[in-house]
Amino acid sequence: MTNETETSLPALGPERAQAGRQLPLGEEIFLDHVGFFVRHVEAAGRALRRLGFAPAPLSIQVNPDPGGGAPRLTGTGNITAMLSQGYIEVLFKTADTPLAAELEAATARYAGLHLAAFATADAGAVHRRLAQQGFRVRPLARMERPADNNGAPGTAAFTVARVEPGEMPEGRIQMLTHHTESMVWQPRWLSHPNGALALTRIAIAVADLGEAAQRYATFTGRSPSASIFGQTIALDRGHVDLVTAEGFRHMLPKISLPCLPFMGACEIRVRSLSRLADMLKQAGIQTQPREEMLVAQFPAEIGQGAWMFRE
Repeated sequence: MTNETETSLPALGPERAQAGRQLPLGEEIFLDHVGFFVRHVEAAGRALRRLGFAPAPLSIQVNPDPGGGAPRLTGTGNITAMLSQGYIEVLFKTADTPLAAELEAATARYAGLHLAAFATADAGAVHRRLAQQGFRVRPLARMERPADNNGAPGTAAFTVARVEPGEMPEGRIQMLTHHTESMVWQPRWLSHPNGALALTRIAIAVADLGEAAQRYATFTGRSPSASIFGQTIALDRGHVDLVTAEGFRHMLPKISLPCLPFMGACEIRVRSLSRLADMLKQAGIQTQPREEMLVAQFPAEIGQGAWMFRE
């Protein structure tokens, strides 16, 4: 059995990006959001609320028609828990489309985290860079979803740079540019009973650590560095931790590893760990304290893996 120091991820260092700024500037890259793929969105929403998140209303995603016709369903919809920095997304199937088929194939492997999205100021430029560096890229996607703006209809719009399936086998790994910040991060959705403030990192177990670290370095344009369990990609805001299967088991010994690769955990910064611990205890959710961290297994309704809460 390893001691607590050995099972803890390294604490966050000083962020290079301004603490109060939501979106990147220039060449910055932020960890923007992570996505759970689920079969039953209502159950997943209840699970998020039991954990103390306050998710925004359900939304159906569409692709706008360049010719001015009716928008087309992408095949997925979502609910989100918006944070002061980043957000958590839960995706579910809405129609029979290639994108929905990918969601179903992923959940057949395991339900849980399958998406990591990085924000950039210019998704088009990133799309061109990825192609030049040898990634097989999909056409640049312009996506929208309806958004209620305090009773008035609105639209949240994004441009997404995506690679073809298999290029990033860990899941749907993508870059995006937000065009409607005020519509996405509405102040009324940023307060959560559990005190959640920011998405700070994602941990992914991989079979070949060296290969994955080099690939993520190329994808993000950021160099990896050694960590206690593997390799870490430090972004301008947020971190990607790539770990071996053995490292994952040491890091989260009570979380089963269903397969490789596996997006097994994400870290959330909260206002108070003691208040969070009390709230989760009252909700009947078991936690494991670690050095400067509280670990809680994902509820079965949203999948396999764990939350890592840090104050």
